[in-house]
Amino acid sequence: MRIPRMLTAALLTGAALLAPAAPALAGTPSPAPSKSTGAPTQAGTTFRTATPVEQGQRATATASSGDYLYWVFPADAGQRPTVDATVTLPSSGRQAATTWRIDVYDGLRRRQPCMYGAQSRTAAPDATAVTLSCTLRPVVAWADAWANDPLPGSYYVRLTAVGLPASERGLPVKAEMKPHTVKAGGSHAVDGTLSTPLGAGGPKTEPEDGWSSGWWTDRWIWTALGGVLAALAGVGGYVLTRGRGRPAHVPRG
Repeated sequence: MRIPRMLTAALLTGAALLAPAAPALAGTPSPAPSKSTGAPTQAGTTFRTATPVEQGQRATATASSGDYLYWVFPADAGQRPTVDATVTLPSSGRQAATTWRIDVYDGLRRRQPCMYGAQSRTAAPDATAVTLSCTLRPVVAWADAWANDPLPGSYYVRLTAVGLPASERGLPVKAEMKPHTVKAGGSHAVDGTLSTPLGAGGPKTEPEDGWSSGWWTDRWIWTALGGVLAALAGVGGYVLTRGRGRPAHVPRG
C-alpha cells in the first residue's frame, strides 16, 4: 500500500508545481494589453525622432511613397518580439510594382535578422495593400560583445519602399505598425544581465511593468520539480529494496 501512496503523492506534487509554470511556457502571450486609446498617429523620420510605441499598441501614420517611417518599442529579456505592418496603397495613380520592406534594429542600431515572416513584399500595380511581418530571435539578458544577440532595450522599426520607381514617388500611403511579444521560455535564458537596457540616443522606452532583473526564469520551477521527483524516487527505491525485516521465526542474534 505504501508504493501507490507514494506515486499518488508524486503526481500531486508534480501537478502543483506545474500549475504556476504554465503561464511561463514558450509561446505564451505577454501580459501587455492591446491599446485602443492614445495610439500614435505619426512616425518619425530618423532613429532619433522615432515615435515611441508600447507593446500591443497599434500605431498609424500618413506618409508618401519614398518616406522612411520609424517607430521604437521596448523588449525585455525572455521575450520574442514580432512586428506586423500594413501599408494601404492609393487606389489610383500607381503604374508600377513597388517593394516594401520592414527592418528592426536593436538599441545599438544593429539590424536584427528575422526568424520568420514576410519582411519584404512586392505590391502589384493594382494592389491596394501590402502586409509585412518580422519575428526576431528571443531577447537574452546578456551576451558577449562580439555577438549579435538581441538584448533588452529599445527596438527600432523602419518601414519604407525600396527601389521605388520615379513614377511612384510621392503617392499618399497609410501605414499601420503593431509590435507584440510572446514569452520565449527558460530554454533561452543565460547567466548574467546588462547593467542598463540598450538605447541609441533616441526616445527612451520601457515596458509597463519595468525591466526584469534577468535572474528569474521558469527553469527554476523545472529544477525544483526535478529535485522533488528525484527525492521521491529515492524514497521509493529504498522502500522496494529494504525487505520486510527479520522473519518472526528467526531468533534474535
